[in-house]
Amino acid sequence: MRLLAILAVAVAAHAATPTFNKDIAPILYQNCATCHRPGEVAPFSLLTYADAAKKAGLLAIVTGKRVMPPWKAEPGYGSCANERRLSEPQIALIREWAKAGAPEGDTKDKPAPPVFPNGWAAGQPDKVLTLSHKFEVAADGPDQYRCFVLPLDTAQDVYLSGMEFRPGNRRVVHHALVYADTTGTARKLAADSPDGSYTCFGGPKFPPSGLLGGWAPGASPPPDSPSLSQLIRQGTDIVVQIHYHPSGKPEEDQSSLGLKFSGPPTKGRAGIVLSSRRIAIPAGDPHYVVKTGVTLPRDVDVFGITPHAHYLGTDMQVNAVLPDGTTQHLIRIEDWDFNWQGQ
Repeated sequence: MRLLAILAVAVAAHAATPTFNKDIAPILYQNCATCHRPGEVAPFSLLTYADAAKKAGLLAIVTGKRVMPPWKAEPGYGSCANERRLSEPQIALIREWAKAGAPEGDTKDKPAPPVFPNGWAAGQPDKVLTLSHKFEVAADGPDQYRCFVLPLDTAQDVYLSGMEFRPGNRRVVHHALVYADTTGTARKLAADSPDGSYTCFGGPKFPPSGLLGGWAPGASPPPDSPSLSQLIRQGTDIVVQIHYHPSGKPEEDQSSLGLKFSGPPTKGRAGIVLSSRRIAIPAGDPHYVVKTGVTLPRDVDVFGITPHAHYLGTDMQVNAVLPDGTTQHLIRIEDWDFNWQGQ
């Protein structure tokens, strides 16, 4: 009798209809609300029951196909911190909830909505650099890549320990990359521009002394890291490459960059770019492979990988071949999409 009772309870619990307040809201708040909230890049909010119920069928489809939440790294090829990947039970809950007509449930079961900072997410920066002029983005036409030159103007060398990019207009800012220029080249390229910028698809058009960081929709600024601070020489120009995409109406953007300074680092830090320009794809070849690599002179800790390609890329993989000959998978993306880039 006791066994039958336990089985009956288990079956009844399994058969319970999922509700928004008890089952769906926790999933959306943890995995979707970063982008799906007012003022962010996603086209609609998912913070309230009314918001989510209208999209229940769509949520079931895009989560079932793993289109959302956007996370391109394949499971089984390394592991990453802060993965945005739903589990099979979570996907099943959303599917069953939509199938049942998206019931709201008991309000006592609803968790508190997430709270997002209105100001600088990583705290007040030591120095703020802002685009000198509002950049105009046409209502339609091709995407634009502009490099904005922001003189650092410090009285001495500084150590950069943290950085946060704040898009001025999230409707048109697709992503941003931040470089350091000690050569003055970027300033010359922007000399004839009224807004201190120049066209720069594919790269900043100068050999940067450092890639300082970047931003993409849904990204959170990394924590302040004094132990990994980067030396920025006096007289350096900060160059921000911004990818703009039209929204369907004329827009303006005046983004900002917050910088945090500290003392010298206690650990060495370096960025390695693995790339190849020896690409000659034969006509009709759907599986052209490009390989490249580098041999490291010593043991290292890998703290970030940023896969990157443009429109023809389809499949990307990064492996570490260890001294004993074994291979350690670091990341793989089987369906590369230029519009969903991350670190």
